[in-house]
Amino acid sequence: MAHEIRKVGIVGGGVIGAGWAARFVLNGIDVAIYDPDPEIERKTGAVIANARRALTRLFGQALPAEGTITIAASIAEAVHDADFIQESLPEREDLKARLLAEMDAAMPDHAVIGSSTSGLLPTKLQAQMARPERLVVGHPFNPVYLLPLVEVCGGDRTSQATIDTAAAVYERIGMKVLRVRKEIDGFIADRLLEAVWREALWLINDGIATASEIDDAIRFGAGMRWSFMGTFLVYRLAGGEDGMRHFLHQFGPSMEWPWTKLIGPKLTDELVETISRQSDEQAGGIDLRTYERLRDDCLVDLTHALERNDFASGAVARSHRLRLDGRPAADGSALADGRLLTIATPVQPEWIDYNEHLTEYCYLKLFGDATDVVLGIVGAGQDYVSAGFSWYTVETHIRHLGQARLGEPIEVRTRVLTADSKRLHLFHEMVSLKQHAVIATAEHMLVHVDAKAEKSAPAPQAMQDKAQTLVRGQAHLPPPEGVGRQIKMPG
Repeated sequence: MAHEIRKVGIVGGGVIGAGWAARFVLNGIDVAIYDPDPEIERKTGAVIANARRALTRLFGQALPAEGTITIAASIAEAVHDADFIQESLPEREDLKARLLAEMDAAMPDHAVIGSSTSGLLPTKLQAQMARPERLVVGHPFNPVYLLPLVEVCGGDRTSQATIDTAAAVYERIGMKVLRVRKEIDGFIADRLLEAVWREALWLINDGIATASEIDDAIRFGAGMRWSFMGTFLVYRLAGGEDGMRHFLHQFGPSMEWPWTKLIGPKLTDELVETISRQSDEQAGGIDLRTYERLRDDCLVDLTHALERNDFASGAVARSHRLRLDGRPAADGSALADGRLLTIATPVQPEWIDYNEHLTEYCYLKLFGDATDVVLGIVGAGQDYVSAGFSWYTVETHIRHLGQARLGEPIEVRTRVLTADSKRLHLFHEMVSLKQHAVIATAEHMLVHVDAKAEKSAPAPQAMQDKAQTLVRGQAHLPPPEGVGRQIKMPG
């Protein structure tokens, strides 16, 4: 069930609940959402619209067909046929406990409830449930549809099966699951955030810094490192070649200095007014939705940058993109008509231009990668090149017939038209599986060379035989459209 959930019930449609709705719907899962707010449909629609914009920038055509969103009239209607339920009610233990019991009574026997609580203990939340083993905390971070982290924590009576099911559901929609080993108020992330928040309040309270200055201290400095390395890995690097042990010996004594105040200041009316005024000044009159879109754009761009390095949250996005694509990698195996499937991939973030199309040089890169697959089949892999021999491309003709966008699944299908002792004549077709159309072709002539002698030389007989086998396997196909073309002006 966990990997194939059909429908999710969401109870509570505020910022977090609407964010959950967006993440599920845009990952192809139907959602029913309940909230007594008479404007729930408008507000949820606005969040989903922003999420659609952001996730399209992040994953492009790799996104599946959207799920449906239904506004339920009651809690029972939202959960009665749900495979998974996400509770996002206000942070009141009595309210959550009472309504979680109501959800439990109305949901199917197989369903699991994830609570979005940011700090309440699951053991207390499950106290009134008839099936307490079906509740787990699934604490996300705003915006839920973009930030991958979700803290998963069970209570005293939560079953391991429920924890595993919730983790699988969250991973299915592209999240990074952090399993909290023991119940603790605030879990892990919020305890760290609140320590920084308390110190920030003191800095304002004592007139040391403004809200804007405190944010600058984070976003232009440590915050950039935190986004991909966290705290301990950063400090390990600060220790140089001797690592964390040297760092702790060097900077450990400063931890005894009374620099910070971990108990927050009293939020007097005066302090609340000061912080609110400074926040208004910092916002500069820019409205909420505009700031949300700016935030989302920055997160998408940072994720793309990290994805190019296959690191931190970029690795999570890359893994989710490959899961969305759902196809095995190409290995040069023959298709039904004899052509070779040499490339099968969604368009990656690093391959797109300012128009979010596959950029020009990447066509040559992908066609070159396809050629390498063919060379591997005939026996001219990396070991062969290391031995001092290779095939050099001496002529190329590429036709651009269409466009491919970020995340769009593409394939390169390859023919070996002719081969002799020194030459290989290849023809590649790049196909968009979304458009069901050829978007580019490439015709390549390769010559076998003795790299040390820097001149052409006959290929080994075994390699010639393998090339001829490929030619014969495709000989029944008509000449491809566009072969032998040249560039010339009309008239």
